[in-house]
Amino acid sequence: MQFDLDKEISAALANWKSIIAIYQIPSTKKALLQICTSFLPYIGLWVLMYFSFNWSIWITILLGFINAFFLVRIFIIQHDCGHQSFLSSKRWNDFIGLACSLFSSVPYKYWAKVHNHHHGHTGQLEERDIGDINFLTVEEYRNRSGFGKLRYRIFRNPIILFIISPMVYFTISNRIPYVKFKGMIQRIKWSQVRNNIIILVVYTCLGFLLGWSRFLFIQLFTIFIFAVIAFWFFYVQHQHETAYNQWRKNWDFVIAAIRGATYYKLPKTIQWLTGNIGLHHIHHLSARIPNYNLEKCMKENPILNKYANIITFADSLKCMRHKLWDEQKQKMISFKEFYLSEKRLFV
Repeated sequence: MQFDLDKEISAALANWKSIIAIYQIPSTKKALLQICTSFLPYIGLWVLMYFSFNWSIWITILLGFINAFFLVRIFIIQHDCGHQSFLSSKRWNDFIGLACSLFSSVPYKYWAKVHNHHHGHTGQLEERDIGDINFLTVEEYRNRSGFGKLRYRIFRNPIILFIISPMVYFTISNRIPYVKFKGMIQRIKWSQVRNNIIILVVYTCLGFLLGWSRFLFIQLFTIFIFAVIAFWFFYVQHQHETAYNQWRKNWDFVIAAIRGATYYKLPKTIQWLTGNIGLHHIHHLSARIPNYNLEKCMKENPILNKYANIITFADSLKCMRHKLWDEQKQKMISFKEFYLSEKRLFV
């Protein structure tokens, strides 16, 4: 039945390249508007957080939660620049992407290289640990030792996955080139080092200028909330129940995009704050579509939503139960489902 659905999707979207072509054209006007509506509110709220420190730490924290979403918008600009889709000029994409990375603390060229690899291999079980949150198949988990199962269960605990892991990723994984695959040239590795040095210099200057305790609290708290939001989106966009995961020999790019990435249907304000990244099925169909064109592409081509996995925020909370990929059922299952299945298997 799943095979029939995949064939239907392939036939319905046989002309997908012609469908999306017009939306891949960048708009300087829209790009500049997005820069203004992202950086100006972020800087304004950051200054307000600085002064609110004198009034109430709770006001500062509240403002930090709001400002983290504007940091998401800044990161989406960086993300599009890494895809060379934000503007038509490679030089300006790289310049703006590097500027964004000083705010997000995510190294521009290194992250872009890893993320573009993810786009070319999303849904391939051989590549699931690059650019995404790793998971095991039922068979892989079954064959692990008792200690191996325990380690995986700890890793998939929501506290570890959505709170501890973002902190480790932003403080350690982004500082060293932990991903080493073919094509990761020395120049890109050095760009990560350069990013780290620039961030260190900027932080040091601002720390001395504004006061270390206040600066670090505001900056690190905002980045932490941003990191949690980013990890959550990465998770629900690819580890929903009826995701798409195949070994390379059976993998299909279009199906991986449409079924493997969700349409995370959020309130308009949150969709705006997160740079339309919830329209992830279209973004994976073509990373060259700037985020500001994604909604237009979706509205004018309803066929792109016909086969999409559409989830709301309430639906996405259920994704926390998803722990293992069941190759037989072609869906994500919980540990409870796994052990109930094992019990029936051996009864």
